[in-house]
Amino acid sequence: MMKATTTSLALAKLCCGVLAEKKAGDLRVLDISEQSSITDYLVLATGTSEPHLRALRVELEKAIDASQVHIVGIETAQESGWTVVDLFDVMVHLFTSENRAKYRLEGLWKDAHEVSVPALLSAARKKPKAAAKRKPASGKSNKRRNTA
Repeated sequence: MMKATTTSLALAKLCCGVLAEKKAGDLRVLDISEQSSITDYLVLATGTSEPHLRALRVELEKAIDASQVHIVGIETAQESGWTVVDLFDVMVHLFTSENRAKYRLEGLWKDAHEVSVPALLSAARKKPKAAAKRKPASGKSNKRRNTA
């Protein structure tokens, strides 16, 4: 792959938002588009336990399904401490802290460019302000009263 696309970065941002909301630890995004021919971004996160990893995966699946992105595959073995969610342009790796330290993917991809997760998440939160709702001209609510 050449340069990572904005679509794949948006997908990485979506994944980060979901994982951060579910309290994933040590969240990191690596742009490996220059080093890999199979994906653009790696999203790495740590869960506190097997149930936490499961919860992270389930919430990630829900968000991805809702955004209508195709999940290529999910690899997880019960009690393995490592789950991989393959979204083609983005690969999400969820680890227990022991397995994160054991496999050290950050070291394997040390030539990758690290994307700032706080910058990604703050960009995700910046949305245009919704227009203020107008009050009816009379100043009264449009809601009907129950006169029964």
